[in-house]
Amino acid sequence: MEVVLTIAGSDSSAGAGIQQDLKTITALGCYGATVITAITSQNTMGVQHVMPVPAEVVCSQIESVLSDLDVKAVKIGMVPNKKVAECIVRLLRKYHCKNVVYDPVMISTSGTPLMEDDCLDYVQHELMPLCMLVTPNMPEAEVLNLQALVHEGVSCLVKGGHADSEEMTDTLLLPDGSHKTFVSKKIITKNLHGTGCTLSSAIASFLAKGESLTEAVRLAKEHIKKAILAGRHLGVGHGNGPLWL
Repeated sequence: MEVVLTIAGSDSSAGAGIQQDLKTITALGCYGATVITAITSQNTMGVQHVMPVPAEVVCSQIESVLSDLDVKAVKIGMVPNKKVAECIVRLLRKYHCKNVVYDPVMISTSGTPLMEDDCLDYVQHELMPLCMLVTPNMPEAEVLNLQALVHEGVSCLVKGGHADSEEMTDTLLLPDGSHKTFVSKKIITKNLHGTGCTLSSAIASFLAKGESLTEAVRLAKEHIKKAILAGRHLGVGHGNGPLWL
C-alpha cells in the first residue's frame, strides 16, 4: 500500500487539515501518515484559537515517519512559522522526498492568519522549490511569484474557486511553459470547508499511486466534485460545513 505523508495543522471539527487529509488519503486507497504542525480550535463557524507545535516536535514527527515508512508522496498544508518551515525543508532534503504537494495555507476562510509574516518569504524561496506542485487559490496566487516558481521547475495549480462566476477554472502551470485548464460548473452549497485540503491530499494520493501530475490533478478534481455533491445537504454545524467522502 502506498504511503502518503501529510504535514499540516489539526482541525478539531475534522472538516479540514490533518483530519480531512487522512479521510481523503484513506478513501483513495492509500495509507496516511501524519505530522501535526499546529493545533487549532475551529468549527464550521471559524477558527477560535491556533497553537503552533514547537519546531523540534515537528522535526521529531517527520524523522519518525521518514526514517521508517516508505513514503511515496508528501502533502504539506499549514506551516505556521519560519522555524517549522526550516525543519520541514531540512528533512525533505535529507530524505530526498519526491511528489511533494504544497497547499499554501496563509489565511483561513474566516480570515484568521495561519502563517506568521516572516515565514512567507522563506517558504517561497526554500520550501516551494522542493515541491512538485503548489496549489494556491486566487488570493494566495496574488502574493506569490508563480513565474519564478515555474521557472525553477515547480508546477502551480491556481484554483479558481474564489472567482465570481458560474464556472470554476483551475489553471495548471507547467515548467515547460505550457498550461492546462480544468473547468467545472460551480456547485451551489454552503458546505465547502476543507476543499483545498481535500484537493491537495487527493493529488498527492494519485501521485503516490504512480499517476502523472496532469492525470493526478484531473482525478483529484473528479474526486472533489463527488465529495462536494455528496456533502452539499449535510447538516454538520451551523456554518461552512464539510465535504463528504
